[in-house]
Amino acid sequence: MTAINRELEAFSYSVSHDLRAPLLSFNGLNQSLLEDYGNALDPRAKDYLQRMRLASDRMTSVFDGLQMLFRLTSGEIHREQVDISAMAREVVDEMRAANPDRRAEVDISEGMTASADPRLAQILLTNLISNAFKFTAREPAARIEIGSEMVDGDTRMFVRDNGVGFDMIYAHKLYGAFQRLHSQSEFPGAGIGLATVRRIVNRHGGRAWAEGAVGEGATFYFVF
Repeated sequence: MTAINRELEAFSYSVSHDLRAPLLSFNGLNQSLLEDYGNALDPRAKDYLQRMRLASDRMTSVFDGLQMLFRLTSGEIHREQVDISAMAREVVDEMRAANPDRRAEVDISEGMTASADPRLAQILLTNLISNAFKFTAREPAARIEIGSEMVDGDTRMFVRDNGVGFDMIYAHKLYGAFQRLHSQSEFPGAGIGLATVRRIVNRHGGRAWAEGAVGEGATFYFVF
């Protein structure tokens, strides 16, 4: 079964890689049409081309996400003691630099460490923290907390926010690839981030889960 799964993943990676090239070509031709013949097109034709471009960009994002997921299944895990607090601060600083007008109160607990692959830990934190920034975007007093707690001998780390939250009835869908609880128009994204998080913790032999309520925010837990 493991060999079959690996073959399927290799096939899927190859397909996503091969389809990406013609999609990029399509994007380029679409952009050339707009730039070279835009003045000759009526508003409706321009709108159609722009919609095609947006749809193509979303598909490119999906392929990029798929390839990221497949890459996470290959290669060795190199565990070392990772300073999660310092890594979280770096990720938050990058988010603030990319969105200088965005206001959010971020609290990061000190002294958090974990035995993990540093590259994968960075990807995990980036996905969870960027999600927190995204889903608190409409909150006038956005708050994000990155911390840990000890429960039954497990050190549970978490990223908590006071954003839009979600209905726990749909919690089982959160970590599936391309599963979305909000529309693309509300919150853009490829639906790959949390699937990536789960893949990373699974590779470490850990687990990931979430708790939340509509309009009351969400907490995303992970154990390496």
